[in-house]
Amino acid sequence: MARWKPSPFVWGSTVVHGGLLGLMALDPATWPWVIGTLVTDHAALAAAGMWPRSRLLGPNLRELPAEAAARGEIALTFDDGPDPEITPRVLDLLDATGARGSFFVVGERADRHSRLVIEMAQRGHAVENHTLRHSPHFPWYGIRRLTSELAHASLLVEALTGRRPRFFRAPAGLRSPLLDPVLATLDLSLVSWTRRGFDAVRKEPDQIWRRLAPAVRPGAILLLHDGPGQRAVLEVLPRVLDEVAARGLRAVAPLA
Repeated sequence: MARWKPSPFVWGSTVVHGGLLGLMALDPATWPWVIGTLVTDHAALAAAGMWPRSRLLGPNLRELPAEAAARGEIALTFDDGPDPEITPRVLDLLDATGARGSFFVVGERADRHSRLVIEMAQRGHAVENHTLRHSPHFPWYGIRRLTSELAHASLLVEALTGRRPRFFRAPAGLRSPLLDPVLATLDLSLVSWTRRGFDAVRKEPDQIWRRLAPAVRPGAILLLHDGPGQRAVLEVLPRVLDEVAARGLRAVAPLA
């Protein structure tokens, strides 16, 4: 279990909370100012959690380590699977070029489609944690529910692949200040991305590709989706793989 160290932003917020509550205890008349300041502080914490690539709440892997970039490595990551229609075709596309990917799977889907998760690992891909249920309410979970959600997802993946996930990606990248101590307890590292294609919401492959293309470079972490109905990846991924090859890069997994 890793030891959790609060970020300077979170530590500063904690100090502010303590100081303001102490001030109000000494002088109750200051309560309107204290409450207003606390509301502002909470709003700042919430805003940091709604910024997926932010490091204000704690460490957040947005690119591969410098040594990986120097070797010409790039990471192709896939969220929301596995899906029996989409995922096998993604695996075949990767295999055709010798590329390796990191699949951030939803625990309940992994349990339903266990053979696909086993196949991911057997083909040399990394299987990582993307929560148990992929709930839109994830950013508002408390410590207890966060721990249960992530721990169960990791145990499912480990039971199927023999490897415990090392990395976690939050649904849509949204989180709260409570997530980091849970990640430390479960020995998980938070991952966002260098560039995402928004293919979970956009269906036009040309738009998705134009967004991803500038980020096909050494050290980048690219995000696509292989979840239910997310078919755009099947048209965009071949373009990504062609560009990776044209630039002499190597798609690797795991991330570090």
